[in-house]
Parts: sequence; C-alpha cells; structure tokens
Amino acid sequence: MAQFYTLKVTDIHRTIRDAVVLTLQPDDPEAFRFVQGQYLTFKQDFEGTELRRNYSICAGLDDGRLQVGIKRVDGGAFSTFANTALKVGDTLKAMPPMGSFYTEIEPNRGKSYLGFAGGSGITPVLSILKTVLAREPDSTFTLIYANRAVHTIMFREELEDLKNRYMGRLTLIHVLETGQDIDLFSGRVDQEKCALLFKSWINIAAVDTAFICGPEPMMLAIAEALEAHGLTKDQIKFELFGAGQQGRLAKQAVSARAAGASETTVQITLDGTTHQMEMAKDTSVLETALANALDAPFACKAGVCSTCKAKVTQGEYEMLTNHALEDYEVEAGFVLTCQCYPISDTLNIDYDQH
Repeated sequence: MAQFYTLKVTDIHRTIRDAVVLTLQPDDPEAFRFVQGQYLTFKQDFEGTELRRNYSICAGLDDGRLQVGIKRVDGGAFSTFANTALKVGDTLKAMPPMGSFYTEIEPNRGKSYLGFAGGSGITPVLSILKTVLAREPDSTFTLIYANRAVHTIMFREELEDLKNRYMGRLTLIHVLETGQDIDLFSGRVDQEKCALLFKSWINIAAVDTAFICGPEPMMLAIAEALEAHGLTKDQIKFELFGAGQQGRLAKQAVSARAAGASETTVQITLDGTTHQMEMAKDTSVLETALANALDAPFACKAGVCSTCKAKVTQGEYEMLTNHALEDYEVEAGFVLTCQCYPISDTLNIDYDQH
C-alpha cells in the first residue's frame, strides 16, 4: 500500500531565485528517519489531477531536521506550486524516505569520495557530503558541481561554509558554462573535461565511491569517463529524476510484438492479498494494478526511482528502462513495475517482497 503521511512546512528558504528549501515536520517522525541521499515522494492535487513527484532530501543525518530542495521547472506544476504558492504552516503529503543512492557510513575507515552534481542534482549529494564529513572523520570528499552561471548555484553559501569547516577534507570545484576565466572550469562536464580533471586535480586511483546526480547525458558521460579511468560499476552510484526517450521507443516495440497476442493472467500480491486479473501484453504491471483499483506504490512512472519496486515470482517479462535497481536486485527477480511488461501467459508479482 502506498502510505502517505502529513508533513507541516515549518520554514521556506530561497537558496537561489528559482529554488526553495522546505523544512518539514512530519506527524510521525519515526516514519521519516532517512539515510543520506534518499528522497521523498510527494502527492498533490491540481484541479482534480493527482501528481506525484520525487524530491531529494538535502539535510545531513546530523542536521536535526528534514529538508528537501525544489528547483522550479518551466511548466512543472508541483515545482511551481512549491516556489510560488506554498506557505509556512501549509501541509504536504509524502511517502516515507526511499532510494539507495548512498553507501554505508564507516566511521573507522578513511575513504575517498568523488561527487558530480548538475544543477538541482546537488540536493542528494549535499546530504551525502555533509553526513560523510561529519561521521567519517578520516574521509575526504571532492565535489564537481556544474551550473550555468554563479547565480544558478544552489546552496552556494552552505557549500563554501562546509569547505571552510572541513579544510583539507572537502575539495569544491565549480564548473560553469559562463563566467569562468579558466578553461578547465568552463563549459560542460563531459568525458574530455573529466579526463583533464583526473589528470591535474583528482587522484582517480584513490577514489572508493563516486556519486553522480544530474541530467542523464552528463551522468552517462561521467560514468564512462570514470570506468575508462579504472573505476568499476559497483563504485559508481547514480541518481536520476528525468526520463529519456528510450522507454517510449521500447514501448512502441513492445506494442508491435504484442499485436494480436493473447492476454496474460497476472497475480498481484499487495498488502498480504493476492489479486488475479487479465492484462494486455503491451500494458505495464503498474498500469494494470492501478486500472484494477489496487493501491500500488508509484511516483515517476519512468523507471528512474524505485517506488514501484516488486518481485516477479513466476513468469517471463521485459523491463524496458531501469535507472534505479542494482544488478543484484534484477538478478533476484526484482522489477520496476512501471516498466515491467509480460512475455509469458502467466505472471506473478509480489509487492510485499523488498
């Protein structure tokens, strides 16, 4: 069951002109204990249409508060609402923290972390950075933060304060499209830029874990550069809240293959009850569940979060897009139900296994 809780907005801070940081007080604080790098799924009704959106927690574990950063997006109903209409004292509905964009904190180890963030992708990285520096006293963190210009840098003052507080342990590199005098710190972060940074500023051989959050093209380019310079896939952690075109193109291929095919009998287990129904082979498991009035959890519907995660216990399927599950989870039969389409004539899905 997709359980939503009430959170009261206790403070609204504008970090740049088109972005706000919301401080939230949940009715049930225990349900909102978070791990650094996780996100919240909000739901809001706009003229009779329910929208669900994910926003990352930007607070560290030792900040003593729950905060999310929301940058306004042109045409974005929720982000515009948060930036223009939301007031202190208002309430929001959100699911408990989710996501696996983190590594376990090890206070007795000294590790080297590398973070890449683009624009509002700084929010989960900031949570990770603050927590690591506070709880792993021998660890270091290098952050490469890409933005259009100085006035678009979210959390600029807080990042500078952290750099001064953790002198020698936090290295902060701003890469701006405009306004920088040094070529290395100007333009976009691509494979070539990464290679130059690794050559002169970053000891990539010493890096234990790299975190990347930002636009998909930038993330893919950085990941390829990291692997080319010796990091393994297990050492690279992604967080992505934007859908690419691959899912839609793949869905067209599924529809073509499903033309004239028989339906699939699906059994969906949710909150201890198993429901059986028929579904078309060009319809996702999540779409089928929602169409049959099941309160299945979901948020992005684009394969970039793990809110709709479930386990396939029987049957064959195809998962079109996956930006959220680890390889070992996929091997164990877990799927993102918004991207899961049946191939066999029977399919069993269990939302209760995590």
